Amino acid sequence: MDIFGIFYEDDDQEIIEFLNYQRRTYTIRMRVDHMTLWDDHDFRIRFRISKVVVLQVLDHINDQISSLTDRNHAVTSINKLLLALRFYATGNFLITSGDFLGVSKTTASLIVRDVSIAIAKLRPMFIQMPTTEREISKLQRSFYQIARFPRTIGAIDCTHVKIQNPGGPNAEYFRNRKGYFSINVQTIACPNLKIMDVVARWPGSCHDQTIFKKSQIYYNLINGKWGNSLIVADSGYANSRHVVTPFLNPRNDIEELYNESIIRTRNPVERSYGVLKRRFPVLSLGLRLKLETTQAVIVACCVLHNIACDNNDMDPPALDIVLPENENINIEEQQPEGENARQQLMQEYFVHF
Repeated sequence: MDIFGIFYEDDDQEIIEFLNYQRRTYTIRMRVDHMTLWDDHDFRIRFRISKVVVLQVLDHINDQISSLTDRNHAVTSINKLLLALRFYATGNFLITSGDFLGVSKTTASLIVRDVSIAIAKLRPMFIQMPTTEREISKLQRSFYQIARFPRTIGAIDCTHVKIQNPGGPNAEYFRNRKGYFSINVQTIACPNLKIMDVVARWPGSCHDQTIFKKSQIYYNLINGKWGNSLIVADSGYANSRHVVTPFLNPRNDIEELYNESIIRTRNPVERSYGVLKRRFPVLSLGLRLKLETTQAVIVACCVLHNIACDNNDMDPPALDIVLPENENINIEEQQPEGENARQQLMQEYFVHF
């Protein structure tokens, strides 16, 4: 057998295939003008936010996402934004979102990345903790009206956003206690369900308390930025001078009264997760993107949620599917950190009810 002859034949075949290769014909797909095609009701069903909110967001990010030229039928800024919103709204494959706007899967991937990063950069503008004494007092009054819990400026919790295996030597850090890969996202909510702070960089195996103690919010609290204000949390957090949690096993009427008040006061953060994930189901169904893009999508969805709340778009349209419930994965009680505000409240406030 002539081995060299076989090699020569293979080379000839590759050359023939190369010479006969024909590029696919360049096609221009129809692109629907969704802003004029749908009325307000149908538009919200498909994109989960109103046209008013879309135009407001576009006004902020247009310069960052607009194409440098109109050559080769470049995708317009509004269509880029709508494609990203459609992806957030369905959690589907990128090729499906691309088909909806008449672009390829590769183009859809780049658009989702660029638009998500552009919206996430709006975070300092739309996701803010109170900064002035007037804002702090207003927020404390709003929380007090829920269940007469004093000094509260925020309700904190974490939620897991499912992701694909990120790969690499540290992939298992992203596997949470339920066995799937996720990012553990910390947020702080106010009574009107707006998100005042978001941390979306920690793997699913990290405990809620660990994320909190590594956050800027924690250092601001212990350094007295908000005075004696409190953050209400569940039992996955440790009681401290600025964070209070319920009793897991209340022993008397006063502790039961305290529990009822704090549970109702921290309810906004749970409700905010429900609204956020119903508005953008991709956060419930899971993200199959690069890790950096996934983090940008999470923050972008929080920014869009707040902008929608500012425009009284509080209740997203109903879905045709049942989304997974939000899970409290890290719920075991943490040990108190020395002197804590819960003891003080029990002795000086709730005992007089």
